[in-house]
Amino acid sequence: MSFVESYVQGAPCWIDLVTTDVDSARTFYSGLFGWSYDDYPMPSSAGEMTYSMGTIDGRNVAGLMQQAPEMVGDAPSWQTYIAVDDAEAAAERVTEEGGTVLFPVDEIPGSGRMTIAFDTVGAKFGLWQTTGHIGSAVVNQHGAPIWHELQAPDPAAAAAFYSAVLGVEPKTADVGGIPYTELFASGKSSAGIMPKQDADQPSTWLVYFGADNPDETATKAAELGGTVLEPAFDIPGIGRMAVLADPQGVVFAVMRGES
Repeated sequence: MSFVESYVQGAPCWIDLVTTDVDSARTFYSGLFGWSYDDYPMPSSAGEMTYSMGTIDGRNVAGLMQQAPEMVGDAPSWQTYIAVDDAEAAAERVTEEGGTVLFPVDEIPGSGRMTIAFDTVGAKFGLWQTTGHIGSAVVNQHGAPIWHELQAPDPAAAAAFYSAVLGVEPKTADVGGIPYTELFASGKSSAGIMPKQDADQPSTWLVYFGADNPDETATKAAELGGTVLEPAFDIPGIGRMAVLADPQGVVFAVMRGES
């Protein structure tokens, strides 16, 4: 188990699920990963809503929330948040580099400062400046985030954007015949970018969760009402993984890395 006490700028630090049926999602991910939940009230345009923190052994892993009425029509999805030292300054750089900031930086008292943006290839992501809540406090184990990967129509353009906004260093290598770009934050590999394999596929950040046995996890996901989009397969030198969708159709991956 890997505990995290802080994140450097440019490293993905948090994920949350915005979904059309949060009660169903809570049941699904609890059954799949063994999560417990801590619930917090959250104001919204429709009145008070609940933000659920999925936890492992009492440590925060991910957030879940019901899609707000004004978001009806948006596809439910997992959102990746990237750590920044100054949310306002990072948001300004997003705009300067051709991205779109969806709303001014918001203060969540005692937790952090955040906003949501689109990058230049159309993928949505969050910026998170901690003022108390660092993000995922446990990673790299079963049921916890293990990797974040951007599926992009133009990986080079995406890498240039995140490098300019966050100061990360992109490095590209051939992985299984596909050019794969890793983003290094303070010298540590923290996320990846790969070309979209289907022109109709949306540009999006894909969240990977750790799985002790990806085959068994995929089978369990199907039993819980999810869908196995890609059965477990091996990538030499990387690990074994599967691509799944929850009952609301939200795509995610599970992976056991090679030790």
